[in-house]
Amino acid sequence: MSEPSTLARREDLAAARRVVVKVGSSSLTTAAGGLDTSRLDALVEVLAARRSTGGDVVLVSSGAIAAGLAPLGLPKRPRDLASQQAAASVGQGLLLAEYARAFARSGLTVGQVLLTAEDVVRRTHYGNAQRTLERLLSLGVVPVVNENDTVATHEIRFGDNDRLAALVAHLVRADALVLLSDVDALHTAPPSTPGARRIATVRGPEDLAGVTVGSAGAAGVGTGGMTTKVEAAGIAVSAGVPALVTSAALAGPALAGQDVGTWFSVPASRRARRSSRQLWLAHAAAPAGRLVLDDGAVKAVRGNRSSLLPAGVVGLAGRFRAGDPVDLVDGNGHAVARGLVNYSSEELPEMLGRSTRELARQWGAAYEREVVHRDHLVLLGR
Repeated sequence: MSEPSTLARREDLAAARRVVVKVGSSSLTTAAGGLDTSRLDALVEVLAARRSTGGDVVLVSSGAIAAGLAPLGLPKRPRDLASQQAAASVGQGLLLAEYARAFARSGLTVGQVLLTAEDVVRRTHYGNAQRTLERLLSLGVVPVVNENDTVATHEIRFGDNDRLAALVAHLVRADALVLLSDVDALHTAPPSTPGARRIATVRGPEDLAGVTVGSAGAAGVGTGGMTTKVEAAGIAVSAGVPALVTSAALAGPALAGQDVGTWFSVPASRRARRSSRQLWLAHAAAPAGRLVLDDGAVKAVRGNRSSLLPAGVVGLAGRFRAGDPVDLVDGNGHAVARGLVNYSSEELPEMLGRSTRELARQWGAAYEREVVHRDHLVLLGR
């Protein structure tokens, strides 16, 4: 598979080889909670047209829980997990059936891909998901991705499909991520505020200084809002994937590269894409514990991008096994990095503050290695 390009301008979206498009619940459902087939059909028409030009499209679609509300007689999105899972169980089939019907009108087949956080937290699962999506695309199928709400728990959730979409964009090596909702763009204040102006382009955090972004809409069928879209765009950009935030109604102009929505560009310093492992560690891995570093180790890890040695660890918290992700924190508890630890929480206490040479003399050559190797470490907060 060829190396993805990093689109420099929104105009380049028109010719992008592969895009991930995420659509929110509020753009697919009625106020009563059922699927709005006319809106779904309008979106599919745009995506099918894109496919007809030879470009790959991966659709990350919310709406399963919302689609299940009306059939179950639920007036709004339930708060408890069991009811959410029940609604998702009913609604996911309805949602996919509508997508299959709509895409079939253009001669296209859809394939359902349901992911949990485990599928991108565990490296073996990550690889399986990547291979499945690549094979679907090679067969000309339009993958329809959603979080597997029927089995996800509060502890292992993506939190919102915006974040999932950003990770999928990296997973499939997309050229761009397009996040669609019921708001046309990011504004300097909530759009209903007098004087609020569209922010056409975000080149870095400084462009968002003083900007107030909103939460989930009043319809109560989704979980996101502009906040999660800005966060997801940030994840995508950190992976070298530019993002566009706009409304589902403007999906056509957006994919045609027209001046709509808010374009999150990738700085030149990030044109080299992160590895799958780095993005997994930074945004998808749930840390199993923490290692407390002394000042010297913090400087070595953060400034020199060095491996973490036992001599620089002064404390630890949590229960973890060798190979688990852990946060590396400074003396104030601020996470500076995350990495895959080479020792379990049972082994480490006797090793703290000691040199690898000393450990090798006492226990053998197997202990003359790093606590976290630099190749399995990613800096946080940058």
